[in-house]
Amino acid sequence: MSARFAVRPLLSPRLPRVALGLTFVLAAGLATAADPASVAGPQVPVLTLGQQAVGASAAFDGSLQAVRQSVLSAQASGRIATLSVKAGDRVKAGQVLAVIDDRATQAGVAQAQAGVAQADANLANAKAAWERTRDLRAQNFVAQAALDSALAQYKAAEAGAAAARAGQTQASVAQGFTRLTAPYDGWVLSTQAEAGQLAMPGAPILTVYAPQPMRAVVYVPASQQSLAQQASQIEVQLPGTDKWVSPVSKTSVPAADPVSQTVEWRLNLSDADGAGQVPGRQVKVRFVGGAAQAAPQRLVVPSAALLRRGELTGVYVVTAKGEAAKGFALRAVRTGATHGDGVEVLAGLKAGDQVALDPVRAGLAGARPQ
Repeated sequence: MSARFAVRPLLSPRLPRVALGLTFVLAAGLATAADPASVAGPQVPVLTLGQQAVGASAAFDGSLQAVRQSVLSAQASGRIATLSVKAGDRVKAGQVLAVIDDRATQAGVAQAQAGVAQADANLANAKAAWERTRDLRAQNFVAQAALDSALAQYKAAEAGAAAARAGQTQASVAQGFTRLTAPYDGWVLSTQAEAGQLAMPGAPILTVYAPQPMRAVVYVPASQQSLAQQASQIEVQLPGTDKWVSPVSKTSVPAADPVSQTVEWRLNLSDADGAGQVPGRQVKVRFVGGAAQAAPQRLVVPSAALLRRGELTGVYVVTAKGEAAKGFALRAVRTGATHGDGVEVLAGLKAGDQVALDPVRAGLAGARPQ
């Protein structure tokens, strides 16, 4: 007796087709990942570089300074009794900031007041004597000489009273020298003395400044002074930002420092630009030349095309990938002076190169020049 066995397929007849389809999709995906040219990336606008005439310019480091900044010094000698403020405190105009021991000046004021009282008494007595003498002279009871003598004593008493009042004013002013008051609303920048320390006339005690207005101070080398004077535009870069602003007024000291051979420039900022700024912060100041006629030819790229990563400055340059489509390659450059919205390129590029105007999008996978 022979046995028959029926062999059934362990897999469904449709499974090979599904596996084949999955294999095809996987292979297509691998081909796409392996071929970057097949990835559709963003289109980035580009700019073809060329030499262009630029005006002369120069940039220097400067610092912010308060236009109203005062060093308050002692005008009377004595020990500092109280120092009621410290660095960083806000003060109001007329506020008493420090008091010097004023016992001697108080004694002077009291003495002056006593002198005024004595002079007033002498004046009243002399006036009464002169009036009596005048009446007696009208009745011919006294000689004319007596009347003249009484009048002279009366005028002398008037002069004595005026001198006593002047002395009282002088004593009050001297007492006022023992109190240092704020000349305007502002902040205490620093203190140069402490309570209990001996103060001498002219010795600084503290420094105050007003928060507005502010100015940028820059020292231009004497060799660049003519360029700064002929500049058609002066701009100040605010600290901590990429914003360049124009000063509302400018002043140049008409003399050079004999040691550093620099000329001081003071550039006053508007209230809006100086708001929130503090003295001492570092700024950049650039002097941009006017006409570009007869100016040297330079390679300039838009500042927006530059990519800065730490110490690296570069641009994305259009490069051909074989005979296929073009892409971008990052290239390091060395920059120079700034000309408006453009930056001079000293090395790394040449005329005819095409650079991406949007370096962020140019760095994406599959990015293509537009």
